This record gives sequence, C-alpha cells and structure tokens, in this order.
Amino acid sequence: MKMNALDYVAWALVLIGGLNWGLVGAFKYNLVNSLFGTNSVLSRIVYVLVGLSAVYLIIALFTRSDRRNAS
Repeated sequence: MKMNALDYVAWALVLIGGLNWGLVGAFKYNLVNSLFGTNSVLSRIVYVLVGLSAVYLIIALFTRSDRRNAS
C-alpha cells in the first residue's frame, strides 16, 4: 500500500492522540492541554484534527482493502 502525504499526517495525528490518551490514563497528564491551554481554541482544533484523522484512516482502511481484494 502506497501512502500519500495526507496518510502520513493522519497517522501522525492519531499517534499524537493515542499518546496523549495514554498519558491521561497513566499519569492524569494532558499534554495537549498543557501545550495549548485547557479548552483553548488551539487544543480544540488539535482534538478535532485527531478525530477527523481517525475517521479518515478508518475509511481508508476499508476502501483500500476493497481495492486490494478486487485485484
């Protein structure tokens, strides 16, 4: 599977989100809020981008697997 730039950005954002949730669960430390402020516009944008990236990767997973199975 060949990845494009959007794939790499989506993976990076999902990894950042996953690591942030790991920090929240293990240490009650929210890195995004620490960097951008609690409930700030920037932190909300990061959360929205992480969520959109996850949706994009889920869609890409199913659409690309369909193309692989068709060939």
